[in-house]
Amino acid sequence: MDIIDLPGIYSLSPYTPEEVIARDYILKEAPDVIINIVDATNLERNLYLTTQLLEADCPLIVALNMTDQLSKQNASLDDQGFGQALGVPVVPISALHATGMRQLMETALSLADAKRTGRSVLAASPVGTDISKAAAHLAAKSVGHPMLSAVKILEGDLPVGGDAVLDGIRSGLAQRFEDLEATFADLRYQYITKHYSPFLKREMRADEMTHSEKVDAVLTHKILGIPIFFLFMYFIFHVTFGENLFGIEGLPSPGGLLQAGAEQLMTWLSEGVSALLTASGASDWAFGLVVDGMIGGVGAVLSFVPQIMLVFLFLSILEDSGYMARAAFLMDRLLRRFGLTGRSFMPMLMGFGCSVPSILATRTLDSDKDRRLTMILIPYMSCGAKMPIYALFAAALFKEKSDLMVLGIYTVGIVSAVLSGILLTKTVFRDKASPFILELPAYRMPRLRNLLLHLWEKLKGYIIRAGTVILASTIVIWLLANFDLSLRMVEANSAGSILGVLGSAVKTVFVPLGFANGADGWKAVVAILTGLIAKEAVVSTLGVLYGGGNEEAFAGAIAAAFSVPAALAFMVFNLLTVPCMAAVSALVSEMRSARWTWFTVAFWIMVAWLVSFAVFYAAKSFA
Repeated sequence: MDIIDLPGIYSLSPYTPEEVIARDYILKEAPDVIINIVDATNLERNLYLTTQLLEADCPLIVALNMTDQLSKQNASLDDQGFGQALGVPVVPISALHATGMRQLMETALSLADAKRTGRSVLAASPVGTDISKAAAHLAAKSVGHPMLSAVKILEGDLPVGGDAVLDGIRSGLAQRFEDLEATFADLRYQYITKHYSPFLKREMRADEMTHSEKVDAVLTHKILGIPIFFLFMYFIFHVTFGENLFGIEGLPSPGGLLQAGAEQLMTWLSEGVSALLTASGASDWAFGLVVDGMIGGVGAVLSFVPQIMLVFLFLSILEDSGYMARAAFLMDRLLRRFGLTGRSFMPMLMGFGCSVPSILATRTLDSDKDRRLTMILIPYMSCGAKMPIYALFAAALFKEKSDLMVLGIYTVGIVSAVLSGILLTKTVFRDKASPFILELPAYRMPRLRNLLLHLWEKLKGYIIRAGTVILASTIVIWLLANFDLSLRMVEANSAGSILGVLGSAVKTVFVPLGFANGADGWKAVVAILTGLIAKEAVVSTLGVLYGGGNEEAFAGAIAAAFSVPAALAFMVFNLLTVPCMAAVSALVSEMRSARWTWFTVAFWIMVAWLVSFAVFYAAKSFA
């Protein structure tokens, strides 16, 4: 069997791209069976879509999900009586615990060859006669799903198509009801409340709060909510990047232990390969390419992977527990100030993982204005590929305050997004924000299997990039750093190398930012340029140019080459500038406009330069 996973929606009314996709697929592709997943804990809200799916001419199964949560809410549901009232099979399941799945799939398979005629819960309502006439007319014309098509046409979701009969029926309804769409919606909810809601029994007082509601009273508080969110983020960065846990001397943080272990492994690898190459009589250039180039560059990135995985573990826990949906709710008030809603926070939140899928996720937003503005702001949410940069400078320059430094960098990104959003809303995007409705899931304990799968996907991505893009780039960088334009080998990492000439040619642009000054200023510039390929390449480039295989010497070289203000400006520029070529490719596909794409890239570079300039001189004044 083929299972087509349609987007998660609450109705077939075409307000969003997801709803259009789902409606058109059902109308045009004639699926054998529709599996409608319904949240048992929020029955009325979910059954609105069910009443629309009942109008389609194909078998329907209601998968009653989250039934395991009902007992925790002192509630129960008569699924057999509920199924009889619906007139379609109802299968209780728990997606979280994978229960009821076999029965669900067996039921779907048994109905695959069955026939079903669509019916509408609106049949006995004041609009029922009109719907029946329209459906009979469409059936006579052999239109697929006549009942569903009739309702969609009379609601105004589908065009009449020049049909005089349908036009007459719709005109008659319009004379009787001021707003047909609102009338149809109200009649559906009336039917749901009267005929379906009684099957859900709640054994609690009307004024009694559920466990989730009690927690939300604190975590989504209009004053305390955002400070609590930042407190969670600080805890994550403290445990990951802090030197001593909770400031207790001699108690290293988990992130510090992981990094130390990774550094030791890379040191052993470097020493072992060095000894092997020396014993085999390898030439100087081969020794430099393998040890200083390949191991130094790739190892510089891989040594920070354990810390990055720890950050993703915490973020996955927050997401699986249901808290991240609350973060979107909290951010709605802030985002609305510059023309966006909490819905944009979802793609922006994904930006903390990777800019590419988050840019692709903007296609779920309602308007072109929301999509374009969100895409412009996404890179300011620091992606996982930028974490090795922060981890490197935390180890080199900010050991005692590394957690505050990383939190500060993330905060700079969020503040830059807010200010950029306000600026763009006042100048380029002037439309008002669209309405935002968010269903908050119940809090639940994250499942270990899901967390491990998330981490494995992230780890696999890093390993693949380290073995392909980063490895290839470090080899090229080493060659360019050790040969001049005449392809003669020069002193390693000298200004006379190809990279030195390239970096020196463009470093003037970066001199005001503090990190391109001095004879070796071109090295930081080259790292920024290679970071346009992939942000992990920033650290691998610095590893080739400064580090070699010894992590301690690498950190010492970075500390000697960068002042604190210059390091902050360097990190901020990498945070805010063009993320990578993959992100630009995603931007081109989603913007669908060369003009908007060029504007976005130019805006990223401009903001990165201006904010880095401001951070450098602000930090310098306090140094």
